[in-house]
Amino acid sequence: MKILVKFILDLFDTITEIKTTKFLKKILSNDINVLIDVGSHKGEYISNIIKNFKYNKIYSFEPNPKIFDELNKKLSNKKNIKLNLLGVGDCEKIETLHQNLESSSTSINELNTSSKYFKKKYFFLNPFNNKLVTRPIEIKVITLSSFIKNNEIPNIDLLKIDTEGYELKVIKGLGEEIKKIKFIHFEHHFDDMIIKNYNLSNIHNYLGKYKFQKIFKIKMKFRKSFEYIYKNNNQVL
Repeated sequence: MKILVKFILDLFDTITEIKTTKFLKKILSNDINVLIDVGSHKGEYISNIIKNFKYNKIYSFEPNPKIFDELNKKLSNKKNIKLNLLGVGDCEKIETLHQNLESSSTSINELNTSSKYFKKKYFFLNPFNNKLVTRPIEIKVITLSSFIKNNEIPNIDLLKIDTEGYELKVIKGLGEEIKKIKFIHFEHHFDDMIIKNYNLSNIHNYLGKYKFQKIFKIKMKFRKSFEYIYKNNNQVL
């Protein structure tokens, strides 16, 4: 059953990826100067970018050491890709990362074990309740504001964020450097499996203050999750 469910989810995720990539090609013309990928996981997003776009520089952030090793093995031989074993947030600090049984759900935010969605999901992932669901570790967190300044990055074509409920803090950590970004692509969960103290309207309103406009939305099948792309209307595209 677990294998079948994963196969179905992977299939629909591929369809979602194809549709999203088609839209990205439309707005980026197959050419990306700078991509910042926050929450790179095993390099799925970057691999898709490499396959479909010409790029000059990619900055990757993945704070989970186990997953970072896989990411490093996969992408370390690629040109002009800088891999960073770091978390990203709204201030620089040492934070607790909750390494979850399903690595793609790993987050600085804690799991809500009372959530119906959590119980349903982990029924398939851990049916005999014999595995450790979460393992906390300490990680270093930086802000994109300081990173962009320190690396003297003049502009960013695309910022992708997939941090399992930490997206708003990543965005706030840009400060005024947010003005250098043309497009922001992020995932938002509407389920309550991961505890977060904000909702989509908080992100939408914050981006709106900097003249960002929502231009793309797609639902991830069999999940209470959507992907969004916002355009910086202050940028000359």
